[in-house]
Amino acid sequence: MVILEERTVAADIVLVGRSAARQRRADSIGDAVFRALTFLFALLVLLILGGVIVALVDGAMPALRTFGFSFVFTEVWNPVTEKFGALAPIYGTLVTSAIAMLVGIPVAFGVAVFITEICPLWLKRPLATMIELLAAIPSIIYGIWGLFVFAPFVQQYIQPAIIDTLGQIPGVGALFAGPPLGIGVLTAGFILAIMVLPFISSIMRDVFETVPAILKESAYGLGATRSEVVRQIVLPYTRIGVVGGIMLGLGRALGETMAVTFVIGNAHRISASILQPGTTISASLANEFTEAFGDLYRSSLIALGFILFVITFIVLAIAKLMLLRLQKRAGG
Repeated sequence: MVILEERTVAADIVLVGRSAARQRRADSIGDAVFRALTFLFALLVLLILGGVIVALVDGAMPALRTFGFSFVFTEVWNPVTEKFGALAPIYGTLVTSAIAMLVGIPVAFGVAVFITEICPLWLKRPLATMIELLAAIPSIIYGIWGLFVFAPFVQQYIQPAIIDTLGQIPGVGALFAGPPLGIGVLTAGFILAIMVLPFISSIMRDVFETVPAILKESAYGLGATRSEVVRQIVLPYTRIGVVGGIMLGLGRALGETMAVTFVIGNAHRISASILQPGTTISASLANEFTEAFGDLYRSSLIALGFILFVITFIVLAIAKLMLLRLQKRAGG
């Protein structure tokens, strides 16, 4: 009887061992399949990116062969004489994005600090949801609202006040000279600031909420004010996420099309005043691609798209380098 029980136990052990071996083989096969699938997905993204680059370069080659590197530094854009230059759209893209960042970053920071540090509990969730809903509004709605509501308000109240104050300062006044038209580079920058606000503020709010409560409570216990806690505890702890949110908003501003097209004025020229009409790369593509007759005209527009791609890539690369430096400085 004892021998029979020992044989039964040994058989059970063998069966358990075989079952565990089969499970390990199944797990290893599953891991291999998972690795292969994720590798294929990553490779697919790279292939798509490479295909986009090849298509842009191939389409832009006729214009680049005709105009050379001077295409980037030429302001003239005349489809009749087939003289094209990208300087005015590049200038408008960079200036409107800079205005959006100058206006949007402080507002987004203030919103994030208010929601995480000051806002009452009953108001925190509804306010955060309403701000995030701004990101769900289609850009063309922003453009229509900007053209029919915001631009007249800017023309009647904001631009006259700017002209009468900042426009009278020697040296700086040239940036705010000219008649109050309502539409223009400054108005486009304001619209972009509103559009990037929910992206930047949401990321800032999320990273601010990751700060351990014990750090802030310790600072308050030592007598620090709320502004000191934000400046010396919250910001140093979350600076990497804050920079990432700002760069995400900048990327959104650089590529925005329809909202800017409605309010920037779509003028292929560079004006010293930001109150005057201008254009951006995205707005030029949206306005003119369907009307581009001739290989050179179409190629020049594709070259604008390639330049926008390069600008975005450079911005993201700089952002990545900044994040790496911040992580290194923080010991990460």
